[in-house]
Amino acid sequence: MTAADFAAAQLPSLGLLGEPLLAFAGGAASATHPHPLLGLQRYGAFDKASFQSYVPELRVALVGPRMGRQLVGQLLAGLKSQHQPAERNKYVKPFPGFDALFGVGLRSADKGVHITWPDAIGDLGQGDSPAQRVRSAMHNAMVRLATVRDQFDVAAVHLPDTWMPYLRTKEFDAHDELKALGAHFGIPTQVINDRAVTFGLKSSLSWRLSIALYAKAGGTPWKLARIPGVPDDTAYLGLAYAVRRATTEAHFVTCCSQVFDIEGGGMQFVAFEANDPIANEYEARRNPFLSRADMRAVLTRSLRLYQDGHAGRMPRRLVIHKTTAFKDDELAGVRDATVVIPEVECLEVSARSAWRGVWMVQADDGSASPVRPDNFPVPRGTLQMQSGNSALLWVAGNAPTATGGSDYFQGGKSIPKPVLVRRHAGSGPFDLIASEALALTKMDWNNDALYDPVPVTITYSQRLARTISNVPALPGNTYPYRLFM
Repeated sequence: MTAADFAAAQLPSLGLLGEPLLAFAGGAASATHPHPLLGLQRYGAFDKASFQSYVPELRVALVGPRMGRQLVGQLLAGLKSQHQPAERNKYVKPFPGFDALFGVGLRSADKGVHITWPDAIGDLGQGDSPAQRVRSAMHNAMVRLATVRDQFDVAAVHLPDTWMPYLRTKEFDAHDELKALGAHFGIPTQVINDRAVTFGLKSSLSWRLSIALYAKAGGTPWKLARIPGVPDDTAYLGLAYAVRRATTEAHFVTCCSQVFDIEGGGMQFVAFEANDPIANEYEARRNPFLSRADMRAVLTRSLRLYQDGHAGRMPRRLVIHKTTAFKDDELAGVRDATVVIPEVECLEVSARSAWRGVWMVQADDGSASPVRPDNFPVPRGTLQMQSGNSALLWVAGNAPTATGGSDYFQGGKSIPKPVLVRRHAGSGPFDLIASEALALTKMDWNNDALYDPVPVTITYSQRLARTISNVPALPGNTYPYRLFM
């Protein structure tokens, strides 16, 4: 290989993006922190003042078999206590108790609100099969809870391990059925399994469950702090697809996630059923895409939600994420729907990259090699350009900035693979769209982690896509995300 060949084979120089900040306590300029748990501890939830005014106490309705009622009650009561972390000590912080953390009380709803099921599935609900009985019992529970909706804020539903062989099969998924029923009745639900009841790491569990309950009750734990360089009136939109069969033809159902604003605040899901039938179902499942008309329709409907939440204004910049490539018809549909939006970025964000990387550091004096592999992975936020319109972004990796300077790799196992970000339309700075994607990995309120493997634009839309694929009866409509958490 000549020197010219070697130079041509080299990758471009890499960049290192900073750890995105989160905003707390009303969005004050000083109330920001890269660590979600420390930010909550130090400043309080983003909407702390307003939430306290309409939810002075967060009331939980209990639904489940008699055998687990006491244990589930003890689990939720334990959220009122302080807990010291027993693992991930560099990241997890002491849990101060729900009341101290959010400034509102947490209590069980009144006795008459709770719903107790028999312990045996054979005695549950109506129907010939276990799936029919569970579905019937969950439906009846939602109907009863809807009549007392003003007496609770979140329904905690216990699904015990002894029922598990019947709760997730090829034809039935009880979790997704419950979420679909909750969406229909407007009731946020928290599924409790036996692992949560017996989980020994009380601090981690308390953080995770408390944040989820607060968000499901309508709260906003945190938002994104302003990202330098991001224009005002920027919106983010995620697309995921599920295939739903209708008679002899298969149709697409596209799930458009919440349209996020510049702070990562969202409105509602759009569950949109495409009009054009699929010609090749095998190809569609491998590489799904929409027709021009269907893409135009789903974006028009999604942007209408943004307008409803922003006094009728359209975004001046729109960033669209999906996990597969944009087809020419899809790009044409995007252009049709966004003709009045000056700047549109269409990005493929895929977690299926085959690349791996090792972070090299300067070797000790006297070593035969000037560099050696580091003891920790590639830093989170590393951006390796592949071309002018594609790059590898390490979402997972070493994140010392978020933990006070000490090395921290979430999960602590394996060599993290980067996310592939490929642009199909748009012309903005690539480090800016990568910074936005990195920041959006921190906006999932359903866990206590520093980040998700992919941006929430992808996570949320995939979550609804999965529910729709498992519960075909869920109608195409708009839904608050908290109903599917």
